[in-house]
Amino acid sequence: MKFSKLIKCLSLVAIMSFSVNSFAVTNDIIVYFSASGNTKIVARALAKKLDAQDLAIEAKQVYTNDDLNYRQDNCRANVEMKTSDARPEIANDLSAVNDKENVYLGFPIWWGTAPRIIQTFIESNNLEGKKIYLFCTSGGSSIDRSFSDLKSLYPKLHFIKAQRIKLDSADADIEFLLAKKEFN
Repeated sequence: MKFSKLIKCLSLVAIMSFSVNSFAVTNDIIVYFSASGNTKIVARALAKKLDAQDLAIEAKQVYTNDDLNYRQDNCRANVEMKTSDARPEIANDLSAVNDKENVYLGFPIWWGTAPRIIQTFIESNNLEGKKIYLFCTSGGSSIDRSFSDLKSLYPKLHFIKAQRIKLDSADADIEFLLAKKEFN
């Protein structure tokens, strides 16, 4: 009889411990803008690795292929990047970042730096006191200029330079990004 109670008690403890761990709250959140889908793939892989929530920055006016056609001088992306005070509107609520300590902020590289909608996100949320780990997707540009530009524009924020993550080596690049977290 006592052995049976012990087994039941141990089973209950195991179930409770599993439940607590399954719903563990992390201090990490992945926020990303992805016009073509590449950054979304990387952001979701990072979120899975960290067991963290991921939030897409959704433009109020969705970007079409014509909007992203860099060969056209007057395409929307080019016009925004030429206009330093352009702040494309965001359609969705991203206030979940307010409860987190570590924000992984991902974006594609446009004109060698972060798209203007990233500035909209930063200016629309209180990110002071948070560690902001930057990551980008790009066919060839590094994250260096984005890092410098954002640090210069928002000197009170704590940006941590991460890296460009390529789709063909995303797992290794994500591991490298997470290793940087250990040192900051």
